[in-house]
Amino acid sequence: MLAEVVPALRCPHCAREVELSGRVLGCVAGHRFDLARQGYVNLAVGRSASGDDAGMVAARDAFLGAGHYAPVAAALADRAVPGLVVDVGGGTGYYLAAVVEATGGPGVVVEPSTAALRRAARAHPRVAAVGADVWRGLPFAAGSVDLVTTVFAPRGVGEVARVLRPGGRWVVVTPLAQHLEEVREPLGMVGVEERKAERLHADLTGFGILTEDELRFTRTLDRESLRALVLMGPSAHHVDPAALDARLDAVLAGRAGGVDVTVGVRLTVVTGGRDR
Repeated sequence: MLAEVVPALRCPHCAREVELSGRVLGCVAGHRFDLARQGYVNLAVGRSASGDDAGMVAARDAFLGAGHYAPVAAALADRAVPGLVVDVGGGTGYYLAAVVEATGGPGVVVEPSTAALRRAARAHPRVAAVGADVWRGLPFAAGSVDLVTTVFAPRGVGEVARVLRPGGRWVVVTPLAQHLEEVREPLGMVGVEERKAERLHADLTGFGILTEDELRFTRTLDRESLRALVLMGPSAHHVDPAALDARLDAVLAGRAGGVDVTVGVRLTVVTGGRDR
């Protein structure tokens, strides 16, 4: 699948076109990038964020693989349009796999974490995985992308506006205040930022909002799912394993079947691109 998206890629050093020769991606200026054995190519330059570690990625893979956020993936796919799809901060490729299955692909996960890229490269036959940090620049030609998705990930508004084609679509998924409200505090998880919706709309100034909807549903999570939920995100950096076990004991006391947890997200669909 990487070969199919190469025409949209650009060298992260000089912004020239790149070509794929065997297992090497390169430009006429002599910059070369080897494909990893697992199938991804790392185009990150400079001092980029390292992204999630292997433990966090494994926890996310287990949690998402259990289908707990399947309605979110389905809602994202429902809002997709055909063409080249780029999932910024796409992690393991779980959400992008649902999107390209609906649209026919191709798609690219852009992600700084090499642990996540290894999984994303095999998320779906029509998904390619490219290492990059949105804050350092997306390695795509201006106006080359038909659809951008960001799910609980940094937005990098300027870069998204640059790579999105005129009239292209951007789907942004952010948590509502009620998201995981039953377990966030008891499990010591990072909270949802106040005035998140206002900041989102400020970020999207210059784009045209097409739709904005809220999705809420409930999932019953057992101990292992709750553990994975905590360890797959930023809360993993703040929770001591022993303390987490004690918190899980308290949350699940008298609840042998698990605890009901609210999943609440906002799906904002905007249009933009180089002609705006």
